[in-house]
Amino acid sequence: MVDFKVVLSDPKTGLSYKIAATGAAAGALLGKKIGTEVDGSPFGLNGYKIIITGGSDKAGTPARPDLPGNGRRNLLLSDGFGFHAKHNGQRERKGQRGNEIAADFVQVNAKISIYGEKPITEIMAPAEVAASVE
Repeated sequence: MVDFKVVLSDPKTGLSYKIAATGAAAGALLGKKIGTEVDGSPFGLNGYKIIITGGSDKAGTPARPDLPGNGRRNLLLSDGFGFHAKHNGQRERKGQRGNEIAADFVQVNAKISIYGEKPITEIMAPAEVAASVE
């Protein structure tokens, strides 16, 4: 089965939380596209709704929201997502992933869109705090 690291951002506080998604939780993300709203209950967030905002594969290739499919493609980029030109007119061919979550993904980025009854701080610890404790 597939395993993902879900980095969940809280827009209210600016904190992020790391969730290890395995089994059914990872299956809930497979095939979904960037920008899709997903129920938070497979991740232990009952009553929460989360929006998928991006992700990357095992090589660190970012997922692009406007590229359909789930495979890798080499795109000629002039500026914007995944490439920032150093001088006017510069273009570069860069590898990018499609907007569909596939088994090749390692990290999935998401943010909270609808909050549940229980505060998120009671459900899980922030990634910064968890990293310093370990």
